[in-house]
Parts: sequence; structure tokens; C-alpha cells
Amino acid sequence: MPPDSSAVTGESAGGAALHWRALERLYASAPINRLFRSSLSIGREGAATILFDVDDNVFHAAGAAHGTIYFKMLDDAAFYAANTLISDRFLLTTSFNLQFLRPIRHGRIRAEGKWISGRRRVLVAEARLLDEEDEEVGRGTGTFMRSQIPLSGLPGYRADESSPSESGE
Repeated sequence: MPPDSSAVTGESAGGAALHWRALERLYASAPINRLFRSSLSIGREGAATILFDVDDNVFHAAGAAHGTIYFKMLDDAAFYAANTLISDRFLLTTSFNLQFLRPIRHGRIRAEGKWISGRRRVLVAEARLLDEEDEEVGRGTGTFMRSQIPLSGLPGYRADESSPSESGE
């Protein structure tokens, strides 16, 4: 179980929730996510969930989701689970190992990420993909490292409650 946010980042529980909402906005703002119908939600420290829809637009020639879909969603879920513990820097994926367990044909897929270890420079997190019947279709483990990129400097990351689309800017 991950420690509470005040022990890891020096923030209050309210500050942690603001950080999580800002991470959700960062995910939504990433240009790559214009290609995928997906959404990120963070409900507690060390965990992240991504919901996404699979249709034939992401199929390989044999009629199932291409491996890039597995990697993208597993990496993102693990990454954001780890980044809940780090409120000052953007993390970078340094390695990722994944397993394809069964083909994804259509439907809503859930990627569940969970922080495993590490708190300072390197963090480890895992993720799993579940289909609409809650059958596991893929899983992976990633290693993530603090970058020199401050989260506060990224246009999509806003630690406050407003965003340009919400405020009409």
C-alpha cells in the first residue's frame, strides 16, 4: 500500500488531490491522446485508471488491437500511478516490459496502474488491462525516472481547479 501523500510529497491530502486533477488534465492535453478515445482518473495515491475504447481503427491486419494499444495504455497507467507520488517533476519511462495475454477485439478496456516501489529518483509501477468481462488481456511493469522537466512548466499541468476550457480562455 502506498504511503499517504503528506509522507511522500510533503503535501496535505487536499494538495495531493489537486496534483491528481492536474495530472488528469496533463493526460487529456497530450497531443497523442487525440488519437485515442481515452480518459485518466486518479482516486488515490499510487494508482491510476485509464478507460479507452477499442474499435477497428486500431486493428492490425488480423483483426485485433495492435500491440501499440497495449503498450500505450499499460505504460500510461503505470506512469501516472507513479507520478502521483512525485509532484514537482515529470517522470520518464526508462524501461517497460509487457505481456500480451489475449487479443482485444472491441469494446471498453480498463488499464489499472499501481505504484510498486521507489520514491526518489527511480520508481517502479505495474499495470494490467481488463476487458469488458474483467478478463485480463495484458499486463506490464515499468521503471520511471525523475526528469529535469518541472510539472509546473508543462502547459497541460495546472495545479489549480481552472483550465482554459473551463474558464472560457
